[in-house]
Amino acid sequence: MPPPALAVVWDGTGLGTDGTIWGGEFLLIKEGGAWERAGHFRTFHLPGGDAAVREPRRSALGVLWEIYGPALADLRGLPAVDAFTGDELRIISGMMEKGVNSPVTSSVGRLFDAAASLMGISQVSRFEGQSAMALEAAADGSRESGNYPFNINIIGETPIIDWVPLFKELLADIRSGAELGSMASKWHNTLVETTVKFASFIRADKVVLTGGCFQNRVLTEKAHSRLVSAGFRPYFHQRIPPNDGGISLGQAAAASREL
Repeated sequence: MPPPALAVVWDGTGLGTDGTIWGGEFLLIKEGGAWERAGHFRTFHLPGGDAAVREPRRSALGVLWEIYGPALADLRGLPAVDAFTGDELRIISGMMEKGVNSPVTSSVGRLFDAAASLMGISQVSRFEGQSAMALEAAADGSRESGNYPFNINIIGETPIIDWVPLFKELLADIRSGAELGSMASKWHNTLVETTVKFASFIRADKVVLTGGCFQNRVLTEKAHSRLVSAGFRPYFHQRIPPNDGGISLGQAAAASREL
């Protein structure tokens, strides 16, 4: 696959070159192996830092804070909010307000956690990726073809996927008692549409799907099919895993270019 190409890199959490936590990136791959961050998902707080990896409900609070601010207690009735006591909500709100142990992230993996928590699927995980796997299972087999809205906003010179409209409509579905499989499928469909819209926005032709989120069969198959139908040339992992299992090979390839 000769460059240039757009790499859609979605994962859990990893330190980015700007000191923030990445995981929802669009990287432009250039000649000679050079790359640049062409865009990313809107960032949000992870209250508790590493604790948010084990507790999807914390990612959900980070998303809700980004949308509604400190009035989290006013959102009682949502599974993610009801999973905390009043004192816990006050403490976590204070953490995010002051930026204490609440790093910001663009992670799509943590957005999966937030969505699963808000839908009532999972509040605390026993292993990495549990909530995302449950969300994938809920979507598998659904015939729902719709998706939630989202925007591409330009911040400075960087295009940002703004998921606020997505979560607002998802919350409306949750409050109205929408069927879980339909919501889960619309969630996956929306993420797929972000790849198509972003590739169109920067006029990419070749699109690479990589990162731990693309272990998700529903997401990968839908993204591949949709990109092909939109006229793009998608590439996905077939022999090397898209998650951390492929990092060592990527490092070796990068080193060989340097040498």
